[in-house]
Amino acid sequence: MTLRVTVWNEGRHEKTHDKVRQVYPEGLHQPIVSFLRDQGMQAHAATLDEPEHGLTETVLAETDVLIWWGHMAHDDVQDAIVDRVQRRVLEGMGLIVLHSGHFSKIFKRLMGTSCNLKWREANERERIWVVSPGHPIAEGLGEYFEIPHEEMYGEFFDVPAPDELVFVSWFQGGEVFRSGCCYTRGRGKIFYFRPGHETHPTYYQPEVLRVIVNAVRWAAPSAGPSVTFGQRPQPLEKLD
Repeated sequence: MTLRVTVWNEGRHEKTHDKVRQVYPEGLHQPIVSFLRDQGMQAHAATLDEPEHGLTETVLAETDVLIWWGHMAHDDVQDAIVDRVQRRVLEGMGLIVLHSGHFSKIFKRLMGTSCNLKWREANERERIWVVSPGHPIAEGLGEYFEIPHEEMYGEFFDVPAPDELVFVSWFQGGEVFRSGCCYTRGRGKIFYFRPGHETHPTYYQPEVLRVIVNAVRWAAPSAGPSVTFGQRPQPLEKLD
């Protein structure tokens, strides 16, 4: 089955920041979309300023995994769209949240916490350690990989304890961070992946793209029984 992926990018930095346009002239989402297509997936982009943020009922119904990147306009995302995305995740759509998407309405809604953290922009080296080497999201990686220049995120990261922790980052300034966190909400799988500051070419790096495509495959919906709620007037066994 061909996986259907929607890569949602806020798309505001590329319109207002020359440095971001220089790094991602076709949008921060484009290298991700291109790589997913190269891997045989059906991928397309959606952005904040499209009608319904590009996330119509039809688009989400035809999405197996949604990738989310946002930063400067979290509050501009309509609550009705957040409700719509949450409903699809609970029904089984996968969700991958990248970098500053930790502060998105949808991630905070699904985590139920502030999702706050420490940060520093100093173009420092990030070393990402694989702490769950048997996990499918780590497939094809070594014990660690490095990103030459990135924004630092540091602990404490105010999220629930992950169901599974795949990566831990160390930064040149000394901080560490839980940078690859897996969760399940309803029938949906969620993966938070830390790298991706908009002024760095992080989403061109092969290891980063490998993690994203592995995460898409991991988060894709799986077959299973349908879920029902509410009153059940007919018991399975005869009652006395």
